[in-house]
Amino acid sequence: MSSKWPRISVSQLQAESKLLVEDGNHGEYRPRPDEFADRGVSFIRAADMSDGQVLFSSAQCINEVACLRIRKGIGKPGDVLLSHKGTVGKVAFAPKDCPAFVCSPQTTFWRVMDERILDRSFLFAYLQSAEFKAQLASRKGETDMADYVSLTAQRQLLLPVPDILTQRKIGGFFSAFNDRIILLRETNATLEDIAQALFKSWFVDFDPVRAKAEGLDPDGMDAATAAQFPDSFEESELGVVPVGWKAMSFTETIDVIGGGTPRTSISDYWNGDIPWFSVVDAPTATDVFVIDTEKHITIAGLNNSSTKLLAAGTTIISARGTVGRLALVGREMAMNQSCYGLRGRAGDAYFTYFNTYRLVESLKQRAHGSVFDTITRDTMAGVSIIYPDEQIICEFESAVSPVMEKIKENLKQTQTLTQLRDTLLPRLISGQLCLPEVEASIENMLSEAV
Repeated sequence: MSSKWPRISVSQLQAESKLLVEDGNHGEYRPRPDEFADRGVSFIRAADMSDGQVLFSSAQCINEVACLRIRKGIGKPGDVLLSHKGTVGKVAFAPKDCPAFVCSPQTTFWRVMDERILDRSFLFAYLQSAEFKAQLASRKGETDMADYVSLTAQRQLLLPVPDILTQRKIGGFFSAFNDRIILLRETNATLEDIAQALFKSWFVDFDPVRAKAEGLDPDGMDAATAAQFPDSFEESELGVVPVGWKAMSFTETIDVIGGGTPRTSISDYWNGDIPWFSVVDAPTATDVFVIDTEKHITIAGLNNSSTKLLAAGTTIISARGTVGRLALVGREMAMNQSCYGLRGRAGDAYFTYFNTYRLVESLKQRAHGSVFDTITRDTMAGVSIIYPDEQIICEFESAVSPVMEKIKENLKQTQTLTQLRDTLLPRLISGQLCLPEVEASIENMLSEAV
């Protein structure tokens, strides 16, 4: 899509001191292994960039010795970061209140030097556009590394530069969408923490049972629910557990469902209305649910393969290659043979999901295979859980369902906002659509996504 705005090379903007594009530290400036520390200056890699944000909380840090020696890649608040080596094309914004950081050899910072000419929010938006991604992809492989775009190549890229007021409006539009998307994801992270905490309290720490054993009312629980819990403990093969609760193999508590792949050579089996899950569709931790997939199949594809239709509320676990990725099915869908679907025999959805979540590390450690790590049915049979009375599972489902449904609703809103942003952005950047034409509908959409 061509732009009506003038297009200026990064190198020209840099020569005019409008923009600075520099790569991360490497060679003699690269931190040594003994210079990484628990605290210090954040060392930002491609893995520390997600959804337009820099993940400072999970980034490695380097100590003062490294900071004194390093002269390249020193970032500043307001920088736009771009991953250009290994993982190419991740973009993130360093907010004004961010901690000190340096860029790794995988990352480049793009720093606006003259805000009268270039708006950093507009730059952040453009670097995430399909047009820029196409430019970036065209420069990959110009060296002996396939997944690498050199600093020289980056400086040869072109940026559309409309007047500064137009840039600010487009940047503000993009930021408003991003801020709302980030808020929805942060809300989902909080909601999931609440659900996880309730599961842990009831089924790991046994807080209601401990309270009753001490003659107390379980905290925050009505009398009818509290009556379902025992008031004492007994020994089991898994240690001390509530009276009447059983130590059981995980597979005794679930039905395990296999997947399959319709023949790719038969076009009638593909591009239908049924989502078809593979590990690439696994949600991020805060999303929990999968409500759509990259590929879809038809009824004919479903009926003529070993894949099965999974009901909403089924837990999916990836079992081959990349093992242990989880998803909760948010709508009916099928899946490939590298995954298992898990359905709780108590008719539950969330009890099984959170049990699986807690078992993932044990399952991954037990995974085996001559070529790929593989989780098998025997792998799942080899781990045990403490299984309560089914009425208590039903009580948990009732208690946690509103929280989980809100997570799903927020995820749907996030996807709607993302699709709208990504549809409008290229048309705004190209000048084919003016913001006044869509501002009212954008404001309505954003006001509803709370």
